[in-house]
Amino acid sequence: MIHVTSEIKKLKKVLVHRPGKELLNLTPDTLSRLLFDDIPFLKEAQAEHDEFCQILRDNGIEVVYLEDLMAETLEANPQIKPAFLRQFIYEAGVRTPLYKDALFEFLDKITNMKELVLKTMEGIKENEIPRSKEDIKNSLVDMTSEECKFLAEPMPNLYFTRDPFASVGNGIVLNKMYSVTRSRETIYAEYIFAYHPDFQDKVPKYYDRTYPFSIEGGDVLNLNEHVLAVGISQRTSSEAIEMLSKNLFNDKECKIDTVLAFKIPECRAFMHLDTVFTQIDYDKFTYHPGIMNTLEVFEITKGDEDELSVKKKRGSLEKILEEYLKKDITLIPCAGGDKIAAEREQWNDGTNTLCIAPGVVVVYNRNNITNEILREHGIKVFEMRSAELSRGRGGPRCMSMPLIRED
Repeated sequence: MIHVTSEIKKLKKVLVHRPGKELLNLTPDTLSRLLFDDIPFLKEAQAEHDEFCQILRDNGIEVVYLEDLMAETLEANPQIKPAFLRQFIYEAGVRTPLYKDALFEFLDKITNMKELVLKTMEGIKENEIPRSKEDIKNSLVDMTSEECKFLAEPMPNLYFTRDPFASVGNGIVLNKMYSVTRSRETIYAEYIFAYHPDFQDKVPKYYDRTYPFSIEGGDVLNLNEHVLAVGISQRTSSEAIEMLSKNLFNDKECKIDTVLAFKIPECRAFMHLDTVFTQIDYDKFTYHPGIMNTLEVFEITKGDEDELSVKKKRGSLEKILEEYLKKDITLIPCAGGDKIAAEREQWNDGTNTLCIAPGVVVVYNRNNITNEILREHGIKVFEMRSAELSRGRGGPRCMSMPLIRED
């Protein structure tokens, strides 16, 4: 089941992905295309991620892994394995018939489902596929290919489980990712929510990965059971927000009656709303001061028939939040508002906090100025190591997808 109606209520169950061999398939030449700024050291990245998960478990949170849920889905439904493999191969961009068949045969021979899932995540090089000498001799593709060419590229961004889908109320937003590099990440959620025994026929879908407009989970924040905040950002379009709003309002079981669209600058530093703005308590938010002069907020509600009513909101961010949350709001600037420190700590996800209970957050230890200011405001702060994980440009919120929060 899914049940998430806030960003701050006690977290009960969360989805993560432990970084795997996909990080070993990053190279200097592919970094930009695969949306990384540097190559993380896998052993240390895994140790940091394990520390993150242990903090969650120590606070009574059930941690489930994407790779395990997908393996369980295939084990419970062996008949869907061929369809999953064909879809994976197609979305990996493999079009040559010879390679499609060879890659299918290679993957289909893997009988351990978790091993299979991890293999699809880590990437598959051309030279891993068994081929006859005759096939190779008669293939122009083979004769002109580089030895290290990937048939299916790795998915190194998978440890940011927040983005492929978003939990909203009792349903999900199954996202169409902004970049081709990340588009395949949503395949796993598609199969899990369609076939896994814990979710099959139990979770309404408010958006689908087949829709034409991009939206990513880092832009989706549950303010309360009636109000959803969505960022208009580099990765999420206004068209997607309109489609999502209509689907939410047309579902009689859905309690959300207002969507607040936050327009932020479109750049890599501010790729999602949660990289510049997150809720950390009933009445407290942390934010990056660099967005304040450009931030615009729009209220979306149900209009006549199948139309929407859209109004631009006037006033400060505090006043707008106070209007919808019905309480006085305190905004805490990243690094206390110091321009240089704020830019540096925001780049390392100083505002990308994971709230695990009201006033209790998990943060990166490297953002020491922001972390100390949070403590001064009465926030309980759990710090985690972050030297390697931060190279992917995402913080604790990015690395977690809440599945269940208390009301």
